[in-house]
Amino acid sequence: MPLFPSPLRTAPLALGVALLAASAAVAVPRLDLTPYPAPPAGQSRWVIQLPGVLPLNPDPALSTSTADWRVEVIVGREVLVDCNRHFFSGRIASETLPGTGTKVYRVGKVGPMASTRMACPPGEPKRRAFVPMGGKPFVLPYNVSQPIVVYAPQDLEVRWRLWKAAREQRPAQRL
Repeated sequence: MPLFPSPLRTAPLALGVALLAASAAVAVPRLDLTPYPAPPAGQSRWVIQLPGVLPLNPDPALSTSTADWRVEVIVGREVLVDCNRHFFSGRIASETLPGTGTKVYRVGKVGPMASTRMACPPGEPKRRAFVPMGGKPFVLPYNVSQPIVVYAPQDLEVRWRLWKAAREQRPAQRL
């Protein structure tokens, strides 16, 4: 066996690796934050870049069309909690950046943390948990061509989850 492999034997492997790298580069859109200003003092800029290619969905009841999908933006904070239900208030507002037409989302009117006042079982330890901001869910259309940019106070964290609609449309009753 030769010490160095023949170029004819390694060419298909090199071509395969190059094609795989090129296809991976095409599948993920480039993140360009140029139109988005730096966060103001006391704030953080959170960016959600939606994947351009998702794995196939094993559930045939769910729509595969991204027009039927939504993204829920969840703002909250990791805190030490006991057995009670914890929550805080706040608002997410959309804003169009002047001159660009680009949308950003700002978290404001954040209230203090509150909780129910149930007596916890004796000796139950506290645990770290993500406590989301209360209120109705903040849901946006799925759009892979633009990142979702959220400006929030530094003590908050931004998470997201994907919502997919059922394929089946059901008739309503006309009464």
